[in-house]
Amino acid sequence: QVQLVESGGGLVQPGGSLRLSCATSGFTSAYYAIGWFRQAPGKEREGVSCVSTYDGSTYYADSVKGRFAISRDNAKNTVSLQMNSLKPDDTAVYYCAAAERYSCRIATIGFYPYWGQGTQVTVSS
Repeated sequence: QVQLVESGGGLVQPGGSLRLSCATSGFTSAYYAIGWFRQAPGKEREGVSCVSTYDGSTYYADSVKGRFAISRDNAKNTVSLQMNSLKPDDTAVYYCAAAERYSCRIATIGFYPYWGQGTQVTVSS
C-alpha cells in the first residue's frame, strides 16, 4: 500500500523559504510520479510541481516557476519541494500525491490515486 507523509510546513515571512518533504513507501512499480498540490481556503486544489522518477522530468505551475524547485532522493524515497521567495499568495495546505506512472502531470488531480495528509504553509508578516 502506497503511503505518503509530508513534512516541513510552517509559518514564514514574505520573501522567506521553506522546504517540504514527502516520504514515500509501498510502491510496487519501479517508477512513479510525484506531484505537489496546494489548496488555499475557499479555492480549488491546484497543481504546483511534479517529477517523474522514470526520466527525472519536472513541471511547474507558472505561478511558482523560478521560485520553487522539486527534487528527489531515490536512496531515501523522498521527494522535496524547495520554496523560495515565498509570497502571501503561497499560503495553503500543501499535499504530495503519487501515481505509478512513467510521466507526471500537474493539471489533473485525478491522475494521482494516492495522497498525503497535507502540511500547512503560511506566509505572513
